[in-house]
Amino acid sequence: MKAIKVTKPFNIEICEVERPEIKSPDDVIIKVTSGGICGSDIGIFNGTNSLAIYPRIIGHEFGGIVEEVGENATEIKVGDKVAVDPVVSCGQCYACRIGRHNVCSSLEAMGVHRDGGFREYVSVNKRNVHKFNEDFDSSLLALVEPYTIGMQINSRGQISKGDKVLIVGSGAIGLCTLDVAKRKGAEVLIADIVPEKLEVAKKMGANRTVLVSEENLEKAVDEFTNKEGMPVIVDTVCSQSSFEDSVKMASPAGRIVVIGLIDTPSQIAQADITKKELTIVGSRLNCNKFDEVVEAFESKELKPELLKTHSFDFTQVKDALKLIENEPEKVIKMVLNFD
Repeated sequence: MKAIKVTKPFNIEICEVERPEIKSPDDVIIKVTSGGICGSDIGIFNGTNSLAIYPRIIGHEFGGIVEEVGENATEIKVGDKVAVDPVVSCGQCYACRIGRHNVCSSLEAMGVHRDGGFREYVSVNKRNVHKFNEDFDSSLLALVEPYTIGMQINSRGQISKGDKVLIVGSGAIGLCTLDVAKRKGAEVLIADIVPEKLEVAKKMGANRTVLVSEENLEKAVDEFTNKEGMPVIVDTVCSQSSFEDSVKMASPAGRIVVIGLIDTPSQIAQADITKKELTIVGSRLNCNKFDEVVEAFESKELKPELLKTHSFDFTQVKDALKLIENEPEKVIKMVLNFD
């Protein structure tokens, strides 16, 4: 069978690999139908993802149709449409013991630390398989995973009905976070430098959009909150300055969610946090959010079809990466079709 493999930075190939077989009673073999290209995949391709080991079959956003099941996977049947949680945890460390396996001390993510789902067939443990109970567009199965990131961010920020939320950045994760927040009944202001992405945010229900090249974000926040500051801020830009600005724009008793993995410190005084008694939390991957996202997809409470802006056959992955590189303002989520 064919797979997408990055052999070294800037070298990506469609290669032949061995088709998986059932080796454990808990194994589930899935015929992959769609895979979403994420920033981490691009980082592996261009050599900026420090967690990757080469060669690597990339892809952690993927789903498909169940082809074969082990004898213990009784809740899953051949023909089920499923999404796959790429998080693999030990189940024994402190984080796992308290139910936060997404920050397991020995965490591995498919497509980064181990081979991923950009291949025609993949074998995964049954606990990572989340099935749809209704028929669903196979080309959108890959979008469950990025939406679980948005769901996790909403959970970490304790976003609920009536909250006023600022989302900095309207890329794929910012838009997923927006869609989930609107589902919860929050009022959302979202900011970006790309007008095309803000147009998608409007379609997803953003109450206010700010094109920061033309409008002052702090002034917009003042108008949106009657100069109280923003109660909830989600920083998906993940730069030194965006974190600093988030602390500045937060209201007293505000909550800030950060998802960045850069290791360069921001310049933030402790007093700026203490005087407002801010709550600042990190959010990584997802913690048991797949079934909630699947349910929201099936009920049409979320809008994954707006997230998918482009699709290519998986054999055209080089063309897909070239489009993302050359015209990033046009691409929100690139989906590769394997079906």
